[in-house]
Amino acid sequence: MRQEAAISNSQTYKDAGVDIDAGDALVEAIKPLAAATRRRGADAALGGFGALFDLKAAGFKDPVLVASTDGVGTKLKVAIETGLHDGVGIDLVAMCVNDIVVQGAEPLFFLDYFATSRLDVTMGKAVVAGIAKGCEIAGCALIGGETAEMPGMYAKGDYDLAGFSVGAVERDRLLTGSNIKVGDVLLGLASSGVHSNGFSLVRHLVTRSGLSYDAPAPFAPGKTLGQALLEPTRIYVKPCIAAINAGLIKGLAHITGGGLVENIPRVLPKGTVAAIDATKWERPKVFDWLQEIGQVTDHEMARTFNCGIGMVLVVPAVHAGKAKGMLEGEGETVFEIGRLEAGASDTAEAETRLTGTERAWHG
Repeated sequence: MRQEAAISNSQTYKDAGVDIDAGDALVEAIKPLAAATRRRGADAALGGFGALFDLKAAGFKDPVLVASTDGVGTKLKVAIETGLHDGVGIDLVAMCVNDIVVQGAEPLFFLDYFATSRLDVTMGKAVVAGIAKGCEIAGCALIGGETAEMPGMYAKGDYDLAGFSVGAVERDRLLTGSNIKVGDVLLGLASSGVHSNGFSLVRHLVTRSGLSYDAPAPFAPGKTLGQALLEPTRIYVKPCIAAINAGLIKGLAHITGGGLVENIPRVLPKGTVAAIDATKWERPKVFDWLQEIGQVTDHEMARTFNCGIGMVLVVPAVHAGKAKGMLEGEGETVFEIGRLEAGASDTAEAETRLTGTERAWHG
């Protein structure tokens, strides 16, 4: 009797809030998703303790590895509140692989970390399906990941995502920015919306507006506010790699946190100024709405959001037309947004000078 009583009171991991069976079910559910991302050098099989990638099989001779890690940020709070989880996996991949391509590198493989309070297999599969979709768009293999159930660490229904990607570039094709000079042209690739930066401010402004996420989006007919704000981050890898391989690109800047103001100078040499004219592209209406709701200054908009330009390319003036045509042929919307000018001195830190916002954003 004592033994039976002891067995009946025996505690399990599931009693503590961690369901191993649910974790196993998620792994089985996502195996076909990972398999669909196979590429040369990786078979994208899941289940081992570590994942392998064969650089030689991928065709590299003298590669330099480029690694990146990132997350989705508080955009996840919008996904959680709306129950719309399909796109945040694409965001996760985009934030990593877009940072890799700016070095001239091709993203090779991706791993994710998915942590939650209690695993919901349906929700988890939706998230990982987005990750797999992002990998397909970027041309990299989803070769592994980790799912963690942590009751007590996260509130019920909450989850977090982190991504890790590794790419490679032949040593003689690495983009260092050393050949960037005054007179080079700046091309901007259109963003798909807010992408995955500035969402703490976005959420604050939504609260200020008094609208719910299921209300019609004032700036996107036919969509709810939540759907419009959750538009996934655009992945620029394949078009940029094509232009790099054609010898048309000197430098790339992924416009993430810090916006146009802080990201472009990161790839420029000292003594240069990125002279950007905001009248050269049409800013998506989501930014007009956010700026109006919060009475946000132009400078704050330009250092918080991408404002419609998700990637900036530095190209020789003589090749600007060819580069623009190639990128448009790859499906991008391309704008010539400015040029490099001389700074105050050869030793002055590179900077962005943004003009035309009054006409473009308030006209």
